[in-house]
Amino acid sequence: MSDVASLTREEARERAELVSVERYDVAVDLRALFEGEVWAATSTISFTCRTPGASTFVDCVGHVSSVTLNGRELDPATAERGRIPLPDLAADNVLVVSSAQHDTSSGNAILRTVDPNDKLVYIWSTFEPDMARFAWACFDQPDLKAPHGIVVDAPETWTVTSNSAPDSVTDLDGAAGGGRRWTFADTPPLSTYVTVVNAGPFHELRSSRGGYDLGLYSRQSLKQYLERDAEELFDLTDRGLAFFGERFGQPFAQERYDQVFVPNMGGAMENWGSVTWTDSVLYRSTPTYGQRSVRAQILLHEMAHMWFGDLVTMQWWDDLWLNEAFASWASNWAAVNCTDDFTDEWATFLAGGKMAGYRQDMSPATHPIRGEVPDVAQAMANFDAITYTKGASVLKQLMAYVGEDAFVEGLRGYFREHAWGNTVLADLMSSIGDAAGRDLDDWTVAWLDRAGTDTLRLTDGAITATSPDDGAPRPHRLDVGCYAVSETGLTLVDTVSVETAGDTTEVQLPAADLHLLNAADLTFAAVRPDADSVRVLLDRAAELPEAVDRAMAVVTGFQMLYDGELPGPELFSCVLGLLAGERSPSLVEPFLNVALEVAQRWTPNGDIPVQLEHLAVMAAGLADDPEHTTPALRTLAAAATSDEHFRRLDSAAESDNDLAWRVATRRAALGRYDDDAVESLLQRDPDPDAAMRALAVRTAQPDTAAKDEAWVHLFDKRDVPGGPMMGNMIRAFWQPQQDDVLAPYGDRFLDAIPALAGGGMLTVFGLMYGMFPQVADDDFLARATSVAAEPGCDPTVRAALLIGADTLTRMNRARRA
Repeated sequence: MSDVASLTREEARERAELVSVERYDVAVDLRALFEGEVWAATSTISFTCRTPGASTFVDCVGHVSSVTLNGRELDPATAERGRIPLPDLAADNVLVVSSAQHDTSSGNAILRTVDPNDKLVYIWSTFEPDMARFAWACFDQPDLKAPHGIVVDAPETWTVTSNSAPDSVTDLDGAAGGGRRWTFADTPPLSTYVTVVNAGPFHELRSSRGGYDLGLYSRQSLKQYLERDAEELFDLTDRGLAFFGERFGQPFAQERYDQVFVPNMGGAMENWGSVTWTDSVLYRSTPTYGQRSVRAQILLHEMAHMWFGDLVTMQWWDDLWLNEAFASWASNWAAVNCTDDFTDEWATFLAGGKMAGYRQDMSPATHPIRGEVPDVAQAMANFDAITYTKGASVLKQLMAYVGEDAFVEGLRGYFREHAWGNTVLADLMSSIGDAAGRDLDDWTVAWLDRAGTDTLRLTDGAITATSPDDGAPRPHRLDVGCYAVSETGLTLVDTVSVETAGDTTEVQLPAADLHLLNAADLTFAAVRPDADSVRVLLDRAAELPEAVDRAMAVVTGFQMLYDGELPGPELFSCVLGLLAGERSPSLVEPFLNVALEVAQRWTPNGDIPVQLEHLAVMAAGLADDPEHTTPALRTLAAAATSDEHFRRLDSAAESDNDLAWRVATRRAALGRYDDDAVESLLQRDPDPDAAMRALAVRTAQPDTAAKDEAWVHLFDKRDVPGGPMMGNMIRAFWQPQQDDVLAPYGDRFLDAIPALAGGGMLTVFGLMYGMFPQVADDDFLARATSVAAEPGCDPTVRAALLIGADTLTRMNRARRA
């Protein structure tokens, strides 16, 4: 990848000023992928040039076999670093490039996967940010949008999906290699990165809902899980399309909407009309509420992109937040407003994900939501918790600041004015500001162009705001919940709305035992109530009536732990107190996860067994509630310490393969690996990824050979599927209380990680961020920081190192407390 040029912002600007693309006609031949590795394509690009006689270049990574510009053959050997020079352009041009991509196993744009169960082959593509050039020749930048006509030749047993519905599917009986030709309807004007081709012997389900033709696809070995979940997926899709269409003032602009669940993908991609996402969300055991919530979030997030990202697209990657932050905010907003099951989604977002945004924003890897992106390599580094989580939180703050009605009206105007075009940040902010009657220029600079997290402290009738830099604190629109302690628990006295300005904002608050700062979680800030309120909050958080405020109690405590202001055991006790009475499914799983993390990672090693025993007792009690049985048993499996725990787990695991793997992993971590039990599980589990579950069990052992085996699969073979499967492996690897075995892998990580730079985004992100050592000394931390500071360090690697080192430093401080 190092020999492939990264497009710079200046190059993109110059090319967009020179050329306009009229259309792409792309012919893809997948037939060689049935048994081999080659993706072949011929791309025909019709484009105009504003300065005839000028030169530019087209992007194409792979083997270029022929290039023809306006009927004139160009030398394919001139292709260099993923670019083909285009000299002496005419006013109207037709470029034809034939190319082949042999790298179809690493996840760089294209992945060929062989299902380990039935040996069937599946192909998927994902092109963000600039990976379409790996599949075919194109002007691979977001502001050169054009209709795409896509034709795909594929083996006869395969189904092919693309952005639009197929106009025809014809046999290729007379052609060499046979197969079938899929001709797809022209797309609307799209950026290159949201085009897609997926293929394989998919299991397909379709349903007509709300005037749309909805499709779901999976590999054959997972069809029983797709069929189990299809009604919920169809219903959520129907509700989401209706909600966004009404709220944004225009319906989704084509009848067909497909969702393709593919193997070995670490996330999801918002391809126009054909979302591709990891089939790990087709859960192999009956999904918990939390898993269903995650899946609903992904579904609504990618759907929101159909408007924000696909219909209207940022001009350059410095406005990446226009995509990801918006979709993250919109998915929570939609879940609350258009579903029956996920109406507490803002509480789930706060308890389950927002700390990731705080961790990065409070680390040396912080950056503005809208930052400097001189080239696409830097854009990749910005696909992070600041863009997604902080960005979503800031948009929630903006809606609170201007009011929901004005916010929605501004969005409608934005989509109406800029449909099928490209925008910059000012276009969005002016639309919302006009609808609200407020000048948002200063707000925009404060919130989107500055890095770091403000700290808000409530003392002596005033909120004191401290910025993370030399500038003035941001304006915050927030609520203070005022509660009195009574015999029946906490009673709401009043909710006081505040709009802060400057360093100090006086507030008139009624007398109360608890003043909950940032009630309802309207803003993004490190909050510190007064000392008396902190004590009441930690002791009586379970009595708060609103789920989002109970989550706020935990996040406030975690922020204090993160800054060294609160011992881990105090936060752990607070979370256990919440779990003792918590019955909202939106919070039980996030709270169990927080308790487990605090017990394992933020506790001195000698105290870990005691903390895990307390958590195991709590989890065992929660498991008696049918609504929470599965997440509680999964936590019990991670924390089990006694024979009694294992007897209960073994009984439940007889009919639950996922739980059985978790129990086997815990036993292995405790030095009780059972090869016969693992082999028995492999025989009974139909999951095509069961072999990876077995590898995770072996990995959990306190044994160097087991860790080495996992390392080879993760870093050398890179055959561990992204997403939850990789998460299982990473958790199994970095087991607590295995410090002596794990210590040498810190330096190994630093030795291995530079080779990951520029690889397939979703898998590489999982490795760089997930596999950062959880056990390391000061020498390792110094080396990691030094590597990050090297001038040639890849931006994504740098961010992963800085965040990891900062978090581990804070963990080590808590462990020594």
